[in-house]
Amino acid sequence: MSTPGTSSSAGSQAAAAGASSAAGSQVQAADDVRELLLSTTADASDPSTPLSAPDLRLLIDRLRLRSDRLHASALSFAASNRGALANALLRTASAAESSASFKSSLDSALAPLASSPDLSDLRALADRLLAARRELAERQEHLAAASTIASLAARLREARAAASPLDRATAVAELKTFLIDPDRSGSGQDDPVVFGLLRSDWEQLVDELQVGLGKNVEECVEFAPEGGKVVVRATPRGHSGGSHGVELPVALQALETIDALGYGMAKIADKMMKHILVPAISNIQVSVIEEGGPEHSVSVLSVAPSEEIKDNKDGSNLYSRIIDVIKFVCKFICMENSKWVQSFAKLTWPRISDLVITHFLSKAVPNEASKLIEFQDVVRSTAEFENKLRSMMFISPDRKDGKLTQFVDDVEVHFAVRKRSEILVKARNILVQYDYDSRLESGDQGDSVVDLLFQPEKCFTSKSALLVMKLVHGALKDASLSSARVAKEFCFAARDVLLLYKAIVPVQLEKQFDSLSQVAAIVHNDFYHLSQEILGLAFQYRADFPSDLQKQVVFVDLAPIFSQMADAVLRRQIQLAVDTISEAIDGAEGFQNTHQPQHYESAKFSIEQAVFILEKIRIMWESILPRSTYRKSMCHVLGSVFSRITRDMLLIDDMAAEETLQLQGLIHLALENLSSLFLSLVENDDDSTKLDHDTWIQLDGIIPSLKKFRKLADNAENNYCSELLDMSLKSITACWESGDLARCGFTSSEVQNFIKAIFADSPLRKECLGWIVRTPA
Repeated sequence: MSTPGTSSSAGSQAAAAGASSAAGSQVQAADDVRELLLSTTADASDPSTPLSAPDLRLLIDRLRLRSDRLHASALSFAASNRGALANALLRTASAAESSASFKSSLDSALAPLASSPDLSDLRALADRLLAARRELAERQEHLAAASTIASLAARLREARAAASPLDRATAVAELKTFLIDPDRSGSGQDDPVVFGLLRSDWEQLVDELQVGLGKNVEECVEFAPEGGKVVVRATPRGHSGGSHGVELPVALQALETIDALGYGMAKIADKMMKHILVPAISNIQVSVIEEGGPEHSVSVLSVAPSEEIKDNKDGSNLYSRIIDVIKFVCKFICMENSKWVQSFAKLTWPRISDLVITHFLSKAVPNEASKLIEFQDVVRSTAEFENKLRSMMFISPDRKDGKLTQFVDDVEVHFAVRKRSEILVKARNILVQYDYDSRLESGDQGDSVVDLLFQPEKCFTSKSALLVMKLVHGALKDASLSSARVAKEFCFAARDVLLLYKAIVPVQLEKQFDSLSQVAAIVHNDFYHLSQEILGLAFQYRADFPSDLQKQVVFVDLAPIFSQMADAVLRRQIQLAVDTISEAIDGAEGFQNTHQPQHYESAKFSIEQAVFILEKIRIMWESILPRSTYRKSMCHVLGSVFSRITRDMLLIDDMAAEETLQLQGLIHLALENLSSLFLSLVENDDDSTKLDHDTWIQLDGIIPSLKKFRKLADNAENNYCSELLDMSLKSITACWESGDLARCGFTSSEVQNFIKAIFADSPLRKECLGWIVRTPA
């Protein structure tokens, strides 16, 4: 039955619909009259035009005709929908009657309130009613919680009192769903305190059951203290059915029920690895012996030494021993239960595979590429071993646990990695153990003189560099004969050897680099020799590399590094030589006052000391450095020495006549004592031991400062201009005007200062200085 509210709403909607319909009808009628007017007269579109009497009569006739047609259409619709219209009228009448009944009931209910103007009592009554309903709901919830807690506590007591560990484990597992929320890891802060107490009690029961069952399992599986033996009993020794003295399968089943199978298997797996599997894998001459059987209550497995057994090369005997141990475990400990077997395997297989790789497979990797074919027997036996374990459900069938087959399948890489390690170890031993000083003292140089690859010269190279380069060539030759994966490792090994030399030698010989030493010269040669050898590696081996590596593996990037290190070592030695000689020349105190005996002796000693150091450097470098490098380095040192002495002499501000003679003597002393050094820098076809005119020309060309030095006290050009220290004022001016002094390297200011130091002030000196100033160099 429709409610009054519903009827009222429906009535309102109907009224609104009627009004809307009436308005629509009026609009429609207006439109129809307008159409009739348009059809009556052509001027009817103008609303201001009045209608004539004939037009009005015509309009009335047409309206009457239109009305008759509408009346007929309405009667036809009512006749065809008589049943539907009747039902609608009946529902309308019923709704009106219900609305009247509801109004009467409402009036009756509100009658008492009409006499009481205050409605607060009614509101208070409603509030008490709502509070009572809430209190009732809370008490029902508390009653349900208390009932649940009482039920859980009773079941927990029953579980603790259960005689069989398996029944106890089953009860504990059932209670877990009520006490442990997996989404909140077992506990929640919003739970009642009593639930926390029940949960703690349940966890304590689980721990007790887990520890007890674990101890039961350990007592069923005993290992001999001396190792190599395991005894499996159906029930623990000394128990006939006590609290934990249950059979091994029952104990494992109970542990599985409470999700603690891994806990029970952990110690068994650890001891099985320590006492049985490790000896069976690491020791070749052992045998696995099984005693007892299913009909016996005790089964024994032992690993005993056996001199008759010799492990074959393919590892089948080793794999057979491991299979025997695993079969024993599956049969007498895991009782052929696949889940228990997988739990044991999860704890032991990673360690078993690592032991097999360490003690067998890594040692079986061939040392030579030609023996890789023989390793296929190992690959086959290893694959059979893992397939057998899969059939026993010991490892997963999807080859996820195929660690051993993955290792043997990558044997080429393992072979190359091991060879790479061996090459690096050899290189390191060569570099660390090689003693440069002892080799020099013994004079062992004959087999260490090598031809430079890109220069027509020879140089002394240490045996360590030669041996290192031999390792590099050996690795690249093996790379040329190997597959792409192996060749890549060999190429990396060759690069690593070179980088190892670069890393070790400079650090190892740092002290020798801090002083003038022949070792530093040898190291320079080593780096220089290696840089040229590196440049030649691409021409020697790249065409023979596998096509995949021809563009990937390069060595040319290392050549500039070694060349730069060679240059750095040599520059450091040259600078040390220049600094050492400069310290010796500092003792001459600028060659001042050499006409006094004390100052002359001091200057002479400095010259002799500088010559001695230069001769020592010649002896160290001439036999070690390449010819062109020796000449370039020595000329640089000599140029610095002669420039320093010449500059000091030209800076003397007052020079007596006797002093000029002493300076000439010092210069002649230096040149005479350096004759052997000068001869080592020029090319002499007749091996002459004297310095002739052509030799001096060569020396002046490669040591520019020598020409200037000799001009002070020696006729450098053998022409009319003699020694500068022995020339007259006019001669010096003439030599400057002729350009001879400028060609020797003198500047205008140096010549002017020299004249002022030797000659006293006079009109002639002023005139000559004027000529020198006006005459360009």
